[in-house]
Amino acid sequence: MASQLVPVFGVLAAIMLGGSSLASDRAGGGAATGEIRVDVGGFQMNSVLLPAKKNASLPPIVFIHGASTSLYDPMYAFREKLEGRATLLFVDRPGHGRSDIGPKSNILPDAQADAIATLMKKRGIRKAIIVGHSFGGAITASFAVRHKDMVEGLVFLSPALYPWPGGVSWYYDAARVPVAGVLFSTLIAPAAGAIAIDGAVKSVFAPNPKPADYISKTRAYQALRPVAFRHNAQEVGGLNAWAKTASADFRDIKAPTVIIAGDADEVVSTDIHSRHLARDVRGAELIVVHNLGHKSDYVASDLAIAAIEKIAGKKRNLKAIAKTLEAKIANDSK
Repeated sequence: MASQLVPVFGVLAAIMLGGSSLASDRAGGGAATGEIRVDVGGFQMNSVLLPAKKNASLPPIVFIHGASTSLYDPMYAFREKLEGRATLLFVDRPGHGRSDIGPKSNILPDAQADAIATLMKKRGIRKAIIVGHSFGGAITASFAVRHKDMVEGLVFLSPALYPWPGGVSWYYDAARVPVAGVLFSTLIAPAAGAIAIDGAVKSVFAPNPKPADYISKTRAYQALRPVAFRHNAQEVGGLNAWAKTASADFRDIKAPTVIIAGDADEVVSTDIHSRHLARDVRGAELIVVHNLGHKSDYVASDLAIAAIEKIAGKKRNLKAIAKTLEAKIANDSK
């Protein structure tokens, strides 16, 4: 990200990683229809649960969003195409959207994976296909290691989950320090981010075009709230150190796994993360799409859904579907 490191963009306003809300009114204002906050052990997590129709043919699916985003990001990409076909759970990770930050340990994927497991049980889901984008890929991997009995299968979309050379972008370091970080997150980041947000989101999609309604539909501006900005910086800043230890356990993942990434992703290195994961997880299917950027969750949503269907036992030729997508985006450019 930043130059191959974690899931984050390449400018200050990058905080809108996938572009979605990072801090709705935690007291309940601004909540979308269907949002429910549930206690998961001393703090509350927000989620939207969409029930399956009677003739649904897919197992439950849980979506884990990336850095600086909220449940509105995967809902924007998948809700219309999947609603009714399975029970769908869209989760605000701790410190994002309308979920509380919770204990300090929640800046790391392991604690977040545990919280999501608790949330799933409280919302009536015992086992599911877990879909994680970008930073959400690290949590998906941790979930698969720590809660394997709750995993039907895994879909990683442009995941960030291995150590990378170098550090993080300067604005993450600036936001993380004890006192000055609070001032930076309060006085500088919101104003600078508001100016740069459109360009930041474009850089995340690049070389593929940003949808015209993406910022408004995903409530991207809410990611600029000071507490959310600083929490996100702490997450991103801690990911590399976590990955140096945790990634050794990824070889233990046994669940059916599909990894989708783009060869034009300048946010998260496909070579460092996706290709490495495909080597570690026995039997994993890796699909690298030519000219696809970081937003595989949206741009390659049909391919991701086909991966979900394949894990559920349906015959799907993912490579053929990827070729169709490649033809569609072949002329996309920055």
